[in-house]
Amino acid sequence: MSSRYTNLFRFSFVCADLVALNLVHAMVLLIFRNIPQGGDRTYGLLFLVGNIAWLMSAYSVRLYIENAQPDVYRFAKRTVKGFVIFALVVLMFAFIYHHAYSRLFIFAGFSCFFIYLLFSRLLLIGISYFSQGPYRITRRIVVVGYNEVAKRFVERFSVIRKDFQVDGYFEDRQKITELSNLPIIGNIDECLDYAVNSNIHEIYSTIPPEKNASIYDMAKQAEKSLIRFKFIPDFSLYVNRNTYIEYLDDFPILSLRPEPLEDMGNSVKKRVFDVAFSLMVMTLFLSWLIPILALLIKLTSRGPVFFKQMRSGKNNKQFTCYKLRTMTVNKEANIKQVTLHDARITKIGRILRKTNLDELPQFINVFLGDMSVVGPRPHMLVHTNMYSKIMGEYMIRHFLKPGITGWAQVNGYRGEIKDDEQLRKRIDHDIWYMENWSLWLDAKVVGRTVYGTLKGDKNAY
Repeated sequence: MSSRYTNLFRFSFVCADLVALNLVHAMVLLIFRNIPQGGDRTYGLLFLVGNIAWLMSAYSVRLYIENAQPDVYRFAKRTVKGFVIFALVVLMFAFIYHHAYSRLFIFAGFSCFFIYLLFSRLLLIGISYFSQGPYRITRRIVVVGYNEVAKRFVERFSVIRKDFQVDGYFEDRQKITELSNLPIIGNIDECLDYAVNSNIHEIYSTIPPEKNASIYDMAKQAEKSLIRFKFIPDFSLYVNRNTYIEYLDDFPILSLRPEPLEDMGNSVKKRVFDVAFSLMVMTLFLSWLIPILALLIKLTSRGPVFFKQMRSGKNNKQFTCYKLRTMTVNKEANIKQVTLHDARITKIGRILRKTNLDELPQFINVFLGDMSVVGPRPHMLVHTNMYSKIMGEYMIRHFLKPGITGWAQVNGYRGEIKDDEQLRKRIDHDIWYMENWSLWLDAKVVGRTVYGTLKGDKNAY
């Protein structure tokens, strides 16, 4: 799909969604004529915030941003995510602004806008299905080379591109040692003639020109015949694992994993989320809850209210991590992790740990920039040194800021590490989070953390 069409796709939906949001607001405002005198100004402010909130939420889930052909199903899913963030931002504004907005007005506005979004996305999916349905084959391709890369490519290509048909492979028959699901149409030198005579649209080569000098000539002749020729490099020759390509101008750079937070825009979005969320928690909860908990800690045991400990942060830089003290003052606090039925835990401390309230001061760490709301949990320095010797991939998790909660924690890997397998699972989850970060994933982790706290976690002790 051309970039002009893709840009038109983006622009048309940006305009349509904003127009719909404004029309919904105006329509609901006309219906609710019993708004108090002078309420137009405050509702106008809500109207302005709603527009800004929708654009911000749409940007955060990359709703109108596509680097390739727009995928209508992904577009619909991102719309739902964007709407949830939009609703939360508007409700947060209404709460902070502290104006007695009509609940019925807000509910009606949300409902009408969501109905429009639902109808427009279902219409888009319907149009896409009937115009480019899974049974409408519009293009045909062949693959040069029959090897592991070719087989994996055809398997994934057949799933993703329903409008393409893969005719088969071209490979020198003396090199074939197994049966293929798709036919081996002929030898490599027969590929071009077949493509020209059979109306093939694209040829994909998994054989590098360095191994077969005729590939370059085939590519040139294919383009003369208006057949696109594309190369599929096999990076397993260099690295025996999945690899990812990024570009610095026209220089391709091979990396071992994607890191969304290395992008400046994503990094800024996560930092804005961290600052806003930590400010909200400190204002709404820490301001009154910490004094109460501090009094209970003082009344039940001797020692300071806060427990300060050096932890391993981003790039293994040390920082002071703040917690509410949950144990009696002891000499093993910086070398021994907490275990089940640990005698060092105080009575109030057991409640604080079970409800995660002991972690609340770490929102100060988030605000200061040492931590993030979501990320790999920070470990004691002695444990970082120990675990890095046990697992070679352990230090990878330190590419990120540590978090108050994390993907490993909401998937059952929190608390005491009893064996190497638990450590491996925790590292795997932390690395997966680093490779798949999004604001929506952060919101999901926060939601699951709150749910897990209310439900109770057997590993919280």
